[in-house]
Amino acid sequence: MRAELIPVDGTVPIAIERDVTLVGRQEGCDLRIQHKSVSKIHCIIARTDGLLMVRDLGSTNGTRVNGQRIRRAALLPNDNLAIAGFTYRIHLGPDDQPVLPNEPTQQLNADELSNLLQQSKPAPQEVEHEAEPEPAVQANRLPDVYPAESAHQSD
Repeated sequence: MRAELIPVDGTVPIAIERDVTLVGRQEGCDLRIQHKSVSKIHCIIARTDGLLMVRDLGSTNGTRVNGQRIRRAALLPNDNLAIAGFTYRIHLGPDDQPVLPNEPTQQLNADELSNLLQQSKPAPQEVEHEAEPEPAVQANRLPDVYPAESAHQSD
């Protein structure tokens, strides 16, 4: 599972690769944020099955999830995590790259989309003899009433 903190200011995403990541400005921290608003040992991020957990370690300026100051919380995809004044969007998912908020997208109209879909369909193979088309509705091969049921119904 890929876990990343994607800064909302558009800077480079931060991969969370360890099971336990210590965040702060102290030299021994796994994720160092060099700013005076970040505590020396600010918070800890733990990777679990399919999500991240964050726990504030008594920081002065706090840790927030979606604007709410927390002591501990689960981080789900697209949650906002604020460490002091630094805000990140949470990306969790397969190991492919996420789409960054500032990446351009291509707008297609209905005709362009139809043409792309036609190009992606495999070419029909020619058939030497015509096969009978399958009926859209098939008769039920099972009887509606079983003999045992009809004997019980007459009692």
